[in-house]
Amino acid sequence: MQTRNRFLDDVSQLMTNAMGVAQGARSEAETAVKSLMDRWLADRDFVTREEFDAVRAMAQKAREENEALKARIDALEAGAKKD
Repeated sequence: MQTRNRFLDDVSQLMTNAMGVAQGARSEAETAVKSLMDRWLADRDFVTREEFDAVRAMAQKAREENEALKARIDALEAGAKKD
C-alpha cells in the first residue's frame, strides 16, 4: 500500500509551477532582447543583405561597362593615330 505525502505533493506542484514561470520569464527575456537588438540595428542604418547584393551587382555592371568603354576609346584613338 502506498501512502501519499501531502507535503511532498505540494513541493512537487510548487516546483512544477516554478519551472513554468521560469520558462515564461525566459521567453519574455528573449523577446525583449530581440526587440532591443532590432531597434538598435534599425537606428544604425545598416543595409540588408538584399540591398548590399543589389548595390554590389550594380557596381560590377558599372565596372564592366567602364572597361568596355575604355577598350572602345582605346580602339578609336588607335585608329585615329593611324590616319
